[in-house]
Amino acid sequence: MQQAGSILRLDGIDAAYGRAQVLFGVSLRLERGETVALMGRNGAGKSTTLKAIMGLLPVAAGSIRFAGREISSLPTYRIARLGLGYVPEDRRIFTDLSVFENLEVGAKAAPSEGHGRWTLERLFSIFPNLAEMRGRQASQMSGGEQQMLSIARTLMGNPQAILLDEPTEGLAPVIVDEMAQAIARMKREGIAVLLSEQNLSFAATVADRAYLMAKGIVRHDGPMAEIAGNAALREAHLGV
Repeated sequence: MQQAGSILRLDGIDAAYGRAQVLFGVSLRLERGETVALMGRNGAGKSTTLKAIMGLLPVAAGSIRFAGREISSLPTYRIARLGLGYVPEDRRIFTDLSVFENLEVGAKAAPSEGHGRWTLERLFSIFPNLAEMRGRQASQMSGGEQQMLSIARTLMGNPQAILLDEPTEGLAPVIVDEMAQAIARMKREGIAVLLSEQNLSFAATVADRAYLMAKGIVRHDGPMAEIAGNAALREAHLGV
């Protein structure tokens, strides 16, 4: 259920890798309980934007506010403690630990202003396959199963919002469907989701709004249905 008020806001963000600037004045907002897609071709700046939000890439100019607090100069661990979760494209699960142990590592108490605590039982209701393999070593899981584990581990941290970087890349259609159901459940729980995504059909299924990026600049934003239905925009920014 969508709630009023921005949980995350970027205003005029510039960022660079060394001397090469990659983000130019990026501005966007994510409302509480909303799902927003950040879309564009490879190299558009989508993943870089998420890294800048999480403090993994220094911000050269602009402002990033999360839950009413300026976070652009905070280290990543402090941003995470404020209730912002991050699922990177490479998942970064602990392959030498079991499913259960990975989830336990991610657990932390819900913030007082946050939502209800995520328990193993609640997570397993969203990801039933994880319940069946709770004792399995993570290295023995498929790519799709590892992606689900990475999201579930992030939810164990009781975030107010989650950043998902290319969550459907390389996944089988059945796993993509499960991913869509998981995001819908997060939304019902009041968790805001910002996802970097190239899969238009998936984004159109889960997102309320979208931002289209090219060469580190936000070129267009609007309702997801409007963008999905605009052939000129799709061709110009997504090549579909």
